[in-house]
Amino acid sequence: MKRTHRCDELGEKHVGEEVILSGWIHRRRNLGSLAFIDLRDLYGKTQLLFDPTTFPSLQPTLSSLRLEWVISVSGIVKKRTEANPQLATGAIEIEVREVQVLSEAKTPPFTLFGEDAVHEDLRLQYRFLDIRRGEIAHNLVLRHQAMLSVRNTLSSMGFFEITTPILGKTTPEGARDYLVPSRIHPGSFYALPQSPQIFKQLLMLSGMDRYFQIATCFRDEDLRKDRQPEFTQIDIELSFSDQEAFFPMIESLMKTLFSEVKKTHLTLPFPRLSHEECLNLYGTDKPDTRFGMTFVDVTPIFASLNTPFLQEKFDQGALAKGFVVKKGAVKSRKEIESYLNFVQGLGLPTLTWIKRKEGSFASNAKKLFSEQAFMELATKLTLEEGDLALIGIEMKPSLHQALDHLRRKIGEEEKLIDPKTYAFLWVTDFPLFTQDPSTKHLASEHHPFTSPHLEDLHLLDSDPKSVRSLAYDLVLNGFEIGSGSQRIHDANMQKKIFSKLNLQQVEIEEKFGFFLRALQYGAPPHLGIALGLDRIMMILCGADNIREVIAFPKTQNASDLLLQSPSKADASHLRELGLFS
Repeated sequence: MKRTHRCDELGEKHVGEEVILSGWIHRRRNLGSLAFIDLRDLYGKTQLLFDPTTFPSLQPTLSSLRLEWVISVSGIVKKRTEANPQLATGAIEIEVREVQVLSEAKTPPFTLFGEDAVHEDLRLQYRFLDIRRGEIAHNLVLRHQAMLSVRNTLSSMGFFEITTPILGKTTPEGARDYLVPSRIHPGSFYALPQSPQIFKQLLMLSGMDRYFQIATCFRDEDLRKDRQPEFTQIDIELSFSDQEAFFPMIESLMKTLFSEVKKTHLTLPFPRLSHEECLNLYGTDKPDTRFGMTFVDVTPIFASLNTPFLQEKFDQGALAKGFVVKKGAVKSRKEIESYLNFVQGLGLPTLTWIKRKEGSFASNAKKLFSEQAFMELATKLTLEEGDLALIGIEMKPSLHQALDHLRRKIGEEEKLIDPKTYAFLWVTDFPLFTQDPSTKHLASEHHPFTSPHLEDLHLLDSDPKSVRSLAYDLVLNGFEIGSGSQRIHDANMQKKIFSKLNLQQVEIEEKFGFFLRALQYGAPPHLGIALGLDRIMMILCGADNIREVIAFPKTQNASDLLLQSPSKADASHLRELGLFS
């Protein structure tokens, strides 16, 4: 029975019409000689009225109907005696004349509708039922709207959507590749793309000028709540431009996306901070800027105490940094002790706390500070009456990581974060290189195709670790949702960067020979960005895990509980691929 309407469409204007509806049995109620069933589809619910005394042919089927059976009914739209304001169709009901069972259903392994908590593993094992519950389905509809908005907006800006290969070659993207063995070339492997990085640059060298793609990417890396082994990114590249022209395009894309999908107005332009400024203020290059509590360096004040055990740490390069919790002086010692335990788990051995209340200072370091030193700290930190200061002393990486996590923890506990606020931030001027602490070899902070900052070119040979790059990240509410850079478009500069990365000529030719040759045939200046669609949707949907916005995600250990994959391959298949004798 082909439906004439969806389950959210009918209202008083349809009273008297004969209609056909199809869907799942959501709820049923028997009232003596009458029965009521709520019929549900993706779009909504409609109440059905069964009256076997008037239509006796309904009785045999009606008595057998169960929840989640799929049925189709035909009947007349009637006005309800008492409307249900909770339903879009609450003013009417369907007086059923005929019912057809399209498929029966077993009892679901968990309650589809109700307050009962369901373990995520069970939800993922029966993902088709989980989607049917509604929340995931809602997220997937929003995801569709977002993808449509992105396509329309970028197309209106003159970008062309171009599909790039899935079976490719391993590239240095910062994670392990997923490899696909070749049957035709035994012993050789394709690599699934961590991103379309090489291809989109080749498209610029091909003269395509403006490209985008909503691309599926693959990374074999440790997972967390905002990572999946396969994910979707909005990949964008353009020629003959720079950051000053490109950033407004991306900001306009985000403004349109959030307006069309979330009905939220974004204020442009987005603020910018350099990588160094981010670390100094927040201890991370992806800060949540929806609330304050920025870090303040108080190393000189602590160093002036001339305390031997502190001075030894400062001589080794440690810093003293902290932040202020407004009105935090009311916190108990037990609460502050929990903060100490928290940062110790992150590698920060101790935490100095200072309360300013009733005109004096209380602190666990009271013996170290004179009243004048306390006043200096209060001035530097902007520690006011009723406030609490939390200060750590350690080497920069450990200190920044611990204070960043502590700041976020307190921000959530104190309800300082407005969930309806969307705080974007451009982070610029990343270092071009990082250094492996064990081998002392340089590695790319982003990837080896990132252009050095033009002002720092003179440092490439003498002090490469100080060279900044023309790389940038787009951060939203503490998540990195995009990363990009100005690319190297000069073959000699690209060779120089490869050499700085300790790549030998044979290795360069094997991995990147095709790309270096392409650069020698006239390469335009170009830049781009990859925006994480899944992370953006996680934030737009108010989800706390990326799996909630993906139709069929993997678990924390990269397993698909629905398909039971990964799974063993047949020996015959392995022999055919040359992987098993």
